[in-house]
Amino acid sequence: MRIHIGKTQITLEQGDISEQKTEVIAIPANDRLWMGGRVAEAIKQKAGEEVETEAMKQGPAEIGKIIITSAGDLASKHLFHAVIMGQDLSPTEATIGQGTYNILKMADEMGIQSLAMPAFGTGVGKFPAQQSAQTMVEQLINVLLDSCSIKDIHIVLHNEGIFKAFVREFERRFSR
Repeated sequence: MRIHIGKTQITLEQGDISEQKTEVIAIPANDRLWMGGRVAEAIKQKAGEEVETEAMKQGPAEIGKIIITSAGDLASKHLFHAVIMGQDLSPTEATIGQGTYNILKMADEMGIQSLAMPAFGTGVGKFPAQQSAQTMVEQLINVLLDSCSIKDIHIVLHNEGIFKAFVREFERRFSR
């Protein structure tokens, strides 16, 4: 599924985010920046352990902060780690919204043209997929209507149920 918000094309796809060839891969993170969640673990396995070490050296980090690291052996240039939860691994609608907003603003400020992101909070955080979709789409709209640089966003979802929740939200918001 593809839609446009402002100058940005957003593609929803089911697959492995670590295989994306975007400038940035954005991932949800905990405040200590250890990479143990499903998405983070998959990225760490393909990127190399050094990305976790690089991230953890910058922690602990406040909720909402974006930590930038190299992407290791991935095709992307950078990983943006959005701190959306503490050690309790319990994100909220507010922290997911703040993480999404801050990732998009940082990417725009850095002149990033392409990025990939998963659903935030739906893995180890056990946040409801439909609520994550609603929150993330709201922030996509908030930022991308004024974005200057971001041309291409891939929302890559590994789980069919989560993918369907995001499709439903995009259809609800953008179907005429």
